[in-house]
Amino acid sequence: MRIVREPFPDVISAASVVTIGKFDGVHLGHRMVLREAVGRAHALGIESAAVTFDRNPLALLRPEACPPALVSLQRRLELIAETGIDVVAVLTFDERRAAEPAEDFVDEVLVARLGARVVLVGADFRFGAAGRGDVAMLRRLGERHGFETALLPDVGGEGVARISTSGIRTLIAEGRVAEAAARLGSLPAVTGVVVHGNARGRALGFPTANLAGDAVGVVPADGVYAGWLSVDGERLPAAISVSDNPTFGDVAARRVEAYVLDREIDLYDRTVTVEFAERVRGIERFDSVDALVERMAADVDATRALLAPRTARG
Repeated sequence: MRIVREPFPDVISAASVVTIGKFDGVHLGHRMVLREAVGRAHALGIESAAVTFDRNPLALLRPEACPPALVSLQRRLELIAETGIDVVAVLTFDERRAAEPAEDFVDEVLVARLGARVVLVGADFRFGAAGRGDVAMLRRLGERHGFETALLPDVGGEGVARISTSGIRTLIAEGRVAEAAARLGSLPAVTGVVVHGNARGRALGFPTANLAGDAVGVVPADGVYAGWLSVDGERLPAAISVSDNPTFGDVAARRVEAYVLDREIDLYDRTVTVEFAERVRGIERFDSVDALVERMAADVDATRALLAPRTARG
């Protein structure tokens, strides 16, 4: 998959089937749209293309209302690549882009640079300054420029009529990470830099990688989770804690701490991705350090047992 960022070349693709969206999390609905673009492009003998943004437009337009991203931009691009898309154009959503009239967006991006032959969108698709462009306008512009506008239905499944990013975000926030994963098609994750903590985990025999507070992703509800820590292309099983360490009461904010199973590895100052597969338990306050250590050992055993089938499947 080719990734093209601004400033764009004059031509990104001579002819393509295009779909447009934030694609946050690249959930099952997004994947259906992206794979539809791939299928139509193959049938026409041209390229499939996705247009996305370097950030949620709300981060610029209404930062107070902007929800946390489900995944980092890098992870989003990796997930899009899994669908077989040929090229992704990453738009820089800045003041210029926010003020761009809908007609200019179509002229500049879809027609001139991507050679759009088909544009796939959902019923609630909006584009251009102040969201003034809609599906009806896109169809009119398509007739003028020679591309088809194809309206795709909502994608349901996993107990809902429409899989949505907001619904997935709610599940993660409630700690229902396995349900969120079923709708995502991948595990919920956060990505961030490993920073120094108070080294208490190491003293207790369970050294943890502590993620910085600005890690990207939706942090699940307080609890202990079975999951994975990925760094430099290596994916390692991990027991993960999300809490403010109530047993000691000296941590000001919630932390994501991952204990890599059966492996000593120096992760300080490295960027890692922590994935949440299953919730093991809620957070408790223990009356003694010995009781905490005993429970941490049980959590590691539970994590190993939960991850073993997934490891065996590769």
